[in-house]
Amino acid sequence: MFAIVAGENPFKANLTSLPKPGGGEFGKFYSLPSLNDPRIDVEKIIDWENSSVKQVEIPFKPARVLLQDFTGVPAVVDLACMRDAMNKLGSDSNKINPLVPVDLVIDHSVQVDVARSENAVQANMELEFQRNKERFAFLKWGSTAFRNMLVVPPGSGIVHQVNLEYLGRVVFNNEGLLYPDSVVGTDSHTTMIDGLGVAGWGVGGIEAEAAMLGQPMSMVLPGVVGFKLSGKLRNGVTATDLVLTVTQILRKHGVVGKFVEFYGDGMGELSLADRATIANMSPEYGATMGFFPVDHVTLQYLKLTGRSDETVAMIEAYLRANKMFVDYNEPQQDRVYSSYLELNLDEVEPCISGPKRPHDRVPLKEMKADWHACLDNKGFAIPKEVQGKVAKFDFHGQPAELKHGSVVIAAITSSLGKTSLAPGSGVVTKYLLQRNTEESVCAAHMTHFCQRHPPSSSSSPASLRRVSGKSRTYTRKRTKKRKEALVVQLLHLKQGRVWLVHLHPKREKRQWLKWKMIQFWKLEDGDFEDSEVEEVVGYASLSDNENASAVLSGNRNFEGRVHPLTRANYLASPPLVVAYALAGTVDIDFEKEPIGTGKDGKNIYLRDIWPSTEEIAQLLPNMFRSTYEAITKVTLCGTNCKFLLRSCTHGTPTQTYIHEPPYFKDMTMDPPGPHGVKDAYCLLNFGDSITTDHISPAGNIHKDSPAAKYLLMARGTFANIRLVNKLLNGEVGPKTVHIPTGEKLYVFEAAEKYKASGHDTIVLAGAEYGSGSSRDWAAKGPMLLGVKAVIAKSFERIHRSNLVGMGIVPLCFKAGEDADTLGLTGHERYTIDLPNKISEIRPGQDVTVKTDTGKSFTCTVRFDTEVELEYFNHGGILPYVIRNLTKN
Repeated sequence: MFAIVAGENPFKANLTSLPKPGGGEFGKFYSLPSLNDPRIDVEKIIDWENSSVKQVEIPFKPARVLLQDFTGVPAVVDLACMRDAMNKLGSDSNKINPLVPVDLVIDHSVQVDVARSENAVQANMELEFQRNKERFAFLKWGSTAFRNMLVVPPGSGIVHQVNLEYLGRVVFNNEGLLYPDSVVGTDSHTTMIDGLGVAGWGVGGIEAEAAMLGQPMSMVLPGVVGFKLSGKLRNGVTATDLVLTVTQILRKHGVVGKFVEFYGDGMGELSLADRATIANMSPEYGATMGFFPVDHVTLQYLKLTGRSDETVAMIEAYLRANKMFVDYNEPQQDRVYSSYLELNLDEVEPCISGPKRPHDRVPLKEMKADWHACLDNKGFAIPKEVQGKVAKFDFHGQPAELKHGSVVIAAITSSLGKTSLAPGSGVVTKYLLQRNTEESVCAAHMTHFCQRHPPSSSSSPASLRRVSGKSRTYTRKRTKKRKEALVVQLLHLKQGRVWLVHLHPKREKRQWLKWKMIQFWKLEDGDFEDSEVEEVVGYASLSDNENASAVLSGNRNFEGRVHPLTRANYLASPPLVVAYALAGTVDIDFEKEPIGTGKDGKNIYLRDIWPSTEEIAQLLPNMFRSTYEAITKVTLCGTNCKFLLRSCTHGTPTQTYIHEPPYFKDMTMDPPGPHGVKDAYCLLNFGDSITTDHISPAGNIHKDSPAAKYLLMARGTFANIRLVNKLLNGEVGPKTVHIPTGEKLYVFEAAEKYKASGHDTIVLAGAEYGSGSSRDWAAKGPMLLGVKAVIAKSFERIHRSNLVGMGIVPLCFKAGEDADTLGLTGHERYTIDLPNKISEIRPGQDVTVKTDTGKSFTCTVRFDTEVELEYFNHGGILPYVIRNLTKN
């Protein structure tokens, strides 16, 4: 797992030749089996059974770093500004260069303008380049200004699949030196690569920047949970059903901060795509990674995705030589793990997850009852007498209606690696067409989205019209006057390859579903904010308190994540997404209630149209080689794209994309030292499950918000319209109370008043603070607002690391305690006693927090390693790196 540079070192005697079967050698490698002797750090890893329970700290250097543009672009900005800081300190700015390969995949911040046309991908790419020319110019500059950096252009795929299908090496061959591939990425779902047998997980961008510059990552040696799989998935049960089941099991067991390794005879029954789907969900079940060791299935996938036979042979030979290859044709030895779990794949049943969290799994057969339980008291508490109420309104001149559970968004994405599942959606709707159900389904269940518009040609529906920067989506039915194509369109949404469903009844004697790809990028969180949905859902939600629903095949369904106005959000397999889209409601029992009625008057049930595993497998596309052959040939923004910034502080007058961050302002070579907190006000008082979407939301900017007046990321911090701040006594929104004056202000405005008067602030929170995407600005923003500490019941792993990296003190309440049990209202002033010398602080030590009301309680400081204490001493990880590089 460690990338070791060749040269004189204590392990020179372990350097071994790896011969080719036909003569010659693949290269040389450091033999891992021969390391079974006491040496620095290695002995701790070899004795992991004992050392993992002792919170032993080890350094880790990944073989490479993976960035996506949403978090990768700020990382490149930071690197550029670090060069300025180096110059100001009189050092060589060229020291700010990646020492390991860095791949930046542009896939997140994209919008869809063109859809349902053969040139949709190319047209959207051209519009994206025109709209963000300055941004791409900066990235083009970064790809040449920094060594070891590959920028993967838009149109190549989402970051996780590009990593899986192209960038993942499994074994590095660095000028003849072989070592295992390992990666850290600035997306929390970097863990998808674990399905390929590559150790990888998500980190914050600031931590990734340090890793790029050669800084070892300090980590606590984790426990390893063994998860044994046996049996085989039943016909029709999907990888989504499996991953939701696995997620629930692992959340119940408790795997936060641990590695999970899957093994057992059932492994041979899981495709690589299914493994990647499970690995991708590691953040949802809380593990650092869910690892699948390399076996024959892995090697087959490597060949399928275009890796050469020689490369695959080298990978197998190296892993076998180091006892890292699993051959299920050979007798298996008993494995030793920290704890054990087991699942018989035969027992997995169709399910979905929701309405608010990925691990709230609901068996499909129990969905209707669970929905009514949610309405009663399991999340929404809707009075019985109004649960059946229908919201009627006029929509584009036609009567329409919504009620609790109406599906207004249905989205197929491939963020979970579901290219193997998406074709199943086609089979579902193909069967519907064969049963002649299209007209009755559309008319009966989706009337509120039915619109009549003439097709742009005889062979394809009209292109989507652009509204407020997003694409327009319609569901249409045929009319007697116009022979239109019926389009049951799955509304596009944020992450993954985004597909639109087209039903072409009886066209040219074809009765089949056609998928049309509108984008091959990853549409980021909150990107689905279509104005038409806004109009429909907004009317119903605001007027009648309706719980409109969204069903998607993504991996996160936190409230406000999918769309600000959909309160009930469910994760499902792509075929189920289609089924719920056609049913038009989540308030349905598919076992007993029909999806629609055929022209023959007979009811059509889900079981009548559900695809078999074999049918799905037959539809899998093979597009890997053609896609990735073009990666190094595509330019970012053409030959006319010039970037004139010499650094982030010296740009052209028209340059608006980059603003110099204040992290290195007035920086000197002397570390500022640790800081306590004295008489701080509480900026916000939260409950449980505050996500990075709440802290640093992505999506549309509210027209009345501070960010709308002057766009800076700090102004958008804590700007989510679903923010629940206890200081507001039940009012929902991005505001808080300025304690000294009692004014109700936007969070940014209150923070500015505190800073102007010289007052520190803290944040109170419940469990799972910072869950969700690994978004740097969820830590950078609070730091710029003047937040000095966050006191929570628990933190999400990456967000805690990001807080440390920005110099914010993370503290945890003691078990069984929180703000409510301690009687804290947030109106108090808080003092946190920390020693003045960094040498007097220990990882995980207890500190006393006092309030001006006389209350006093003990918290645990969540600096987990000695290296994190050094970061804190320097005011953050980036100043620490700059000072070290300057000294060296």
